[in-house]
Amino acid sequence: MANFEFRYGSMNSGKSMALMQVAYNYEENGMKVLVIKSKVDTKGKDALVSRIGPKRKVDILLDADESLLDKKYNKYLKNIECILVDEAQFLTIKQVEDLWYIAKIKDIHVLCYGLRTDFSSKLFEGSKRLFELCDTYRELVTICSCGRKARFNARKVNGKYTTQGDSVVIDGSNKKVEYVPLCGKCYIQKVLKNK
Repeated sequence: MANFEFRYGSMNSGKSMALMQVAYNYEENGMKVLVIKSKVDTKGKDALVSRIGPKRKVDILLDADESLLDKKYNKYLKNIECILVDEAQFLTIKQVEDLWYIAKIKDIHVLCYGLRTDFSSKLFEGSKRLFELCDTYRELVTICSCGRKARFNARKVNGKYTTQGDSVVIDGSNKKVEYVPLCGKCYIQKVLKNK
């Protein structure tokens, strides 16, 4: 039976880069992969973008109302070894359940990469369902500016930390918004101090 895995981490933990490396490894060994991302992620348009440079075109840009089990995607699910999903936190509950079905019934490995929580430390809908259904989980790690393990995604607007605003604002789409990975202590001291 195929594995259904969620590889998660804070901003700058190398999720997209890790996905591209896995895709490369499969393809170097003559195996086909299917690379997917949600249309919610407008950064890079129809490509995965790593903060350190590499890019890769996706096979499917998935709209929130689409299902991978729709007939139009049947051709994509033939003769593939693995499905790789970037920015999986933006998937709907139904889309996560479709991926679970594909892994278990169609016997195709599925690796999802994404954030665990948003800038206010709340689980994303897609991430929550992934934690509920996945067989395995792997945390990808980056460090906070203090040197500790970063597990939180802080949002800055005009250079100031905030806990206000929509859950989803793509960095790069708004020049006033940036995200910073922080450890728990720094998140409390820098972000929550204003509460």
